[in-house]
Amino acid sequence: MAARLKVEYDKTIKKKLIDRFKYKSAMQAPKLEKIVLNVGMGDAHSNQNALNATIEELTRITGQRAVKTVAKKSVANFKIREGYDVGCRVTLRGDVMYEFLDRLINIALPRVRDFKGLSPKSFDNFGNYNFSVKEQIIFPEINFDKVDKIHGINITIVSNAKSREEVKALLDEFKMPFRD
Repeated sequence: MAARLKVEYDKTIKKKLIDRFKYKSAMQAPKLEKIVLNVGMGDAHSNQNALNATIEELTRITGQRAVKTVAKKSVANFKIREGYDVGCRVTLRGDVMYEFLDRLINIALPRVRDFKGLSPKSFDNFGNYNFSVKEQIIFPEINFDKVDKIHGINITIVSNAKSREEVKALLDEFKMPFRD
């Protein structure tokens, strides 16, 4: 069975976007390509247990196995050498991506303390949207009692939109909670 948001996109959202931006072809309508979740941990190379716990949490949140990220360059100020583990990430596509977005919008973000909405300024010129959550415990899959350390998660939503306006319209149709 297809994800609820994917079905909604195919049935209504795509048509609204085609009408709004006056596309000649349905293939021009912006659509989501992937969602990337990233956790950076400065002490990951020296604290393997914390890194493994974070990988397990990210895997539980997304339903897809997270992978370690490795430093590409040595940075003396951060005491990091090339090849050190520096965090983990997971890339979601297809139905898994739409399921995650649905849970993020309807369950996780409303659980953020003093949540006033996401910044409408975090779009880049290539059709992507970036934001961070400060605590992984907003996701219901995480058992608060088993969490050793609170950490943030950087979330990037990648679309094939050509401009900020197009991706903003797409995420507005998905009812992404932007502040005014």
